[in-house]
Amino acid sequence: MKTNWLALLGFILVLSGAVRAQERVTVDHISDLTVRLGHSAPLNFTIHIRPGFHVNSHKPITPELIPTEMFFTPPEDLVIAKVRYPAGEEMSFPFDPTNKLSVYSGDITVRAVVLPQPNASPGRYTVHAELKYQACDNNSCYPPKRLPVAFNVKVSSGAGRARARATRTSPHIHN
Repeated sequence: MKTNWLALLGFILVLSGAVRAQERVTVDHISDLTVRLGHSAPLNFTIHIRPGFHVNSHKPITPELIPTEMFFTPPEDLVIAKVRYPAGEEMSFPFDPTNKLSVYSGDITVRAVVLPQPNASPGRYTVHAELKYQACDNNSCYPPKRLPVAFNVKVSSGAGRARARATRTSPHIHN
């Protein structure tokens, strides 16, 4: 009986890995970030688009196309700012060779910065985000998807260590 459960568990793990490998778009795990009060820290999202697929860029040429976008839900004490998307590549496809589309394919990086609010408390925060995209191949587009992303930000106090300063006073004691 125990062997059957282990075999079933192994099969489920292999199957879940195969399903993940079939995802058209994935986002790399974001390592924990540390940011000091009064400062900002860079934030990079590496997005992988499986070979044979593309997604519309953040600024599609045609307004009815679904742009690729990151949406953030940070805690009150954090701000995500200066979100920058790469330029799309203009390409035409067999389904309409006369028109070009602005798309992403392969690996792209979306950049931003994270900064604590001035009144933020030092501590660890979790930021939730969502990548919205619509994947297509050379023949058709698939329903739009939202891919959840979460990462941790540690806010440290802005005060650094006090540095000793040399003074011009005499080393002798004066009374």
